Amino acid sequence: MPVTIPPHRKGLIYISFTAFLWSTSGFFIKYLSINAFQISFFRSVVAAITIYVICLLRKQKVKFEFDKVSNFAAIFYAGILILFVIATKMTTAANAIFLQFTAPMYLVVLEPLLMKTKFEPKNIITVLICIGGMLLFFFGKLEIGNIYGNLIAIASGICFAMFSLLIKYKRVKQKTDSTINNVITGNALVAIIAGCIIFPNFHLDLSQGLILLYMGAIQIGVSYIIFNEGIKYVSATESMIIATLEAMFNPIWVFIGIGEAPSIYSILGGAIIFGAIIWRNFSKREKALIIE
Repeated sequence: MPVTIPPHRKGLIYISFTAFLWSTSGFFIKYLSINAFQISFFRSVVAAITIYVICLLRKQKVKFEFDKVSNFAAIFYAGILILFVIATKMTTAANAIFLQFTAPMYLVVLEPLLMKTKFEPKNIITVLICIGGMLLFFFGKLEIGNIYGNLIAIASGICFAMFSLLIKYKRVKQKTDSTINNVITGNALVAIIAGCIIFPNFHLDLSQGLILLYMGAIQIGVSYIIFNEGIKYVSATESMIIATLEAMFNPIWVFIGIGEAPSIYSILGGAIIFGAIIWRNFSKREKALIIE
């Protein structure tokens, strides 16, 4: 007898598996001896090709849009990718991923401004708590590189927030749910920028090539296709909360693989940020969006 999985549960499984795949990036970024721009170039080239080929195989038409909103969405998506890799190289993997996941904090401020939605008083509380959590990442013994890495990770979180906001704007204002074109364009943009920086140093050994093939094809390419399917069956809030599994597993893989342990301040700061975000989103229940 075939097993029938309810649509909502299917969405939860898809998003959870995506978060698991995303979480492996920290370890490989740390493990690879090449620099952040080399990683970004090869990973994004493979990712862009993978996503486009999968769409062709599924006979899914990819319509590239170059209006102002789509262009900025691609730019901010490129910012997420390249800034996160740079931050992970400069600071601890835990700091990089925790600070990137401050994105919802910026959304509670930016969304009412761009989408003209009501600004809720509890958003102020959420932002203040998150800022307190963020400050903990700058406590303890820090080198200059770590401080810059933390700041770049925060910038990656801002890009994450802006990308999410622009995609929502396209869905609400322009009545389009297509994000694949923005992701392909964003990866292509990363490849162009990083390629210009590393030129002509494109040499890789076999192990580096295989790792980058996995990172581009699976960790970004296939995972995005899975995420794009899963988001059809769950609410935005649920997808965001489940995606935080990435932030939980990322430092674990790095600790197991290379022994890098997050500081107690980072753990406490991350717990405060995630606690505030979860409280903000679950204090008002959101009905799941189901698309058959």
